[in-house]
Amino acid sequence: MKKKIFALIAVFAFLPVFGFSAYAAGEVSVSAQSAVLMCANNGEVLFAKNENKRLSMASTTKIMTSLIAVEAAVPELEITVTKEMVSVEGTSMGLVPGDSVSMRELIYGMLLQSGNDAANTVAYVLGGSPEGFAKLMNERAAQIGMENTNFVTASGLDDKNHYSTAYDMALLACESISNPEFADICSKKIARLTYGNPPYARTLTNHNRLLWSYDGAVGIKTGFTKKSGRCLVSAAERGGVTLVAVTLNAPNDWNDHISMFEYGFSKCRGALLSCDLSKTALSVAGGVKSSAAVRLAYEPSWLEGESCGCRLLIRPFEYAPVSEGDIVGTAVFYSGDRIIDEVPLLAAESVGKKVFPSEKEEQESGLFSRLVKKIKDFFKVSEVN
Repeated sequence: MKKKIFALIAVFAFLPVFGFSAYAAGEVSVSAQSAVLMCANNGEVLFAKNENKRLSMASTTKIMTSLIAVEAAVPELEITVTKEMVSVEGTSMGLVPGDSVSMRELIYGMLLQSGNDAANTVAYVLGGSPEGFAKLMNERAAQIGMENTNFVTASGLDDKNHYSTAYDMALLACESISNPEFADICSKKIARLTYGNPPYARTLTNHNRLLWSYDGAVGIKTGFTKKSGRCLVSAAERGGVTLVAVTLNAPNDWNDHISMFEYGFSKCRGALLSCDLSKTALSVAGGVKSSAAVRLAYEPSWLEGESCGCRLLIRPFEYAPVSEGDIVGTAVFYSGDRIIDEVPLLAAESVGKKVFPSEKEEQESGLFSRLVKKIKDFFKVSEVN
């Protein structure tokens, strides 16, 4: 395998600095006891109401359980369900002892159907026990920066020591949807899965009504217990901007989230990023030209007015021939320490291989020899006939 070597070519900085700050709760009215609206692009809080108040968070807990299951990277792991795994009350994806189910299907069961049986099964498989899995949950929470959170159950069933805050759950949501597999699953309205004993096809429907009713909604998770009230963690995308909304104990949660999203998108707009590549080229060795122009595979989006820059990493040279569209490097767009996107750099033109005199003579000689052979073969066939 040919080793790919990249050289740092240039740094481009563009767009002025622009910051967001939390605004007064009076500017948006929500029914929730606690709420947060966060821009997932940069982590800025756009709206906050009792954001650090510790409350129970019901089945939105399954965001963490699902994230750990996704990060375990064993989606095809087949699990035989035991009685202790499904000995849990509440919502269910329909598992019974003896069923065969994959880890991926359990993740769907948690994020769409809010299955407590799915969450409990994951806890036993990955943590060895509910207590062992709670330890994994709290370790991951610490890594994310969830300072006012303590997990006890994988499903979100009530426990006096099981709590979080709207702010912490927003951090968890941003972390979770940055994982492509998690983001893909939680955005699904309906999933067709096969599990059981023997396995048979089932249809799971997402409990998140915003996926049907709000343009741009992409997740994430609902929750409810009598103690917690209605809890909701959602995300929506528009014009390159991703917003995360969290409400805990919200009688009118669907409208709360729509109100927050509408405000957020009125303040945060996306902008396409670009960088000047007119003076950047790929060096070509042995080509009819010594270099080839380059272009971005696509223009990424970022927040309008938010400062960012671009570093170009391009191969020192490439041997001819080079074809238009070949990947020859990477454009790294960044804001502070955060990488916004890594966009492939493509050759914008083709460069053929330069043919030297000796090679040209060999090629011409080869063509002549093949022509003579074809003529001889033709007459041989004619003589036989």
